[in-house]
Amino acid sequence: MKSKNYALKIILIILVIINTKFFSTYSLQLNSSAVNNSPQILYNKSEPIENIDNRVFSRGGINDSINLYHEKMEAVQVFNSGSKKLYITSNDIELMSKVVYKESRGEPYEGKVAVASVILNRAVNPKFPGTIEGVIKEKNAFSCVVNGKINANPDESCYKAVMDAISGTDPTNNAIYFYNPKTATSAWMKNVNKLNSKSIGNHIFFNK
Repeated sequence: MKSKNYALKIILIILVIINTKFFSTYSLQLNSSAVNNSPQILYNKSEPIENIDNRVFSRGGINDSINLYHEKMEAVQVFNSGSKKLYITSNDIELMSKVVYKESRGEPYEGKVAVASVILNRAVNPKFPGTIEGVIKEKNAFSCVVNGKINANPDESCYKAVMDAISGTDPTNNAIYFYNPKTATSAWMKNVNKLNSKSIGNHIFFNK
């Protein structure tokens, strides 16, 4: 009889151990799932995290505003211009670098930053499309864009120039136009009244 009771005790102890391990594993899985499905917080490395607003989004369509802030969710950089913030994606940076490569080959590094700055200045100007891609692919905006594509392999200096411009370096006095007076064929570019013009390398940057 004693041996039976002893055997039952052993069985009960084994069952308790098994149940404890099971619930412990299940709890860890729940915690892991909670972490994976928690809201994402987006922030820009160069911008203090306490200044970031409206960057928390729910997953799985729970929050309808996720569509409204889709561009913010994809952003990797934020360009600040006065009270306006421009959310810039990795695709935007790639497009800008290609334009810089095509438009400023042979120019000094400052000229590369200047070309990138013109793109940014246009994107925050109400006269132009409000996105980097929109500005670059606007009809007749840049001769290097053909059917919405740019055939270019930008080098490291182009990417660096873009990032410097995004960080706030603008050698152009907030210019939204530039041209090379030696090679330009546009009569408008040659004859338009140029405000705050500045010569950098072979290009002249200006407003009107």
